[in-house]
Amino acid sequence: MAALGIFTVGCTTVTGGGAAANSGEAPAYRTSVSMSSSQAAASSSARESERQAAMTTQAVHDTCETLSTTSADAIEAVNAYVGAFNAPGGDTESAAGPAVDALDQSADAVEKSIAEIVPEKLKDAFMVWVDGARTTAAAITRQAPPAEFNTIIDNLNGARSDVLRLCDATY
Repeated sequence: MAALGIFTVGCTTVTGGGAAANSGEAPAYRTSVSMSSSQAAASSSARESERQAAMTTQAVHDTCETLSTTSADAIEAVNAYVGAFNAPGGDTESAAGPAVDALDQSADAVEKSIAEIVPEKLKDAFMVWVDGARTTAAAITRQAPPAEFNTIIDNLNGARSDVLRLCDATY
């Protein structure tokens, strides 16, 4: 009980004075609060910009990886078709199907992987590949004449080189 009494007595001390703001220090306080708020907003904005940049980079890299792997498969299948076409008595019938499928699969995969956040220049380059792959698949299907087919292949190879160069610049 004695210890409780001492505690109670120690807590009953009241400090004197009035509850009034020090008008001389108020402007400095307001400035400090304003600066602190501005710094917090700037820091938050910078973090959001960094987050957006990281998301954009990841989206670009994802589509670049999709293009890289699927286009390699497509080009390999097209080369097999061209080899069959150029070989005396080559079996273009059995080589055409896998080439068309690989081109269509690459075009579909790349197109689906293009996120909204990907910059327009890269979107456009990816879509040039997509369109080129579909054009090449159609040319194989309708058995385009060699001169036309060679032009289509040149365009496809150029599209792939261009977009992969843009991809490399993002790493």
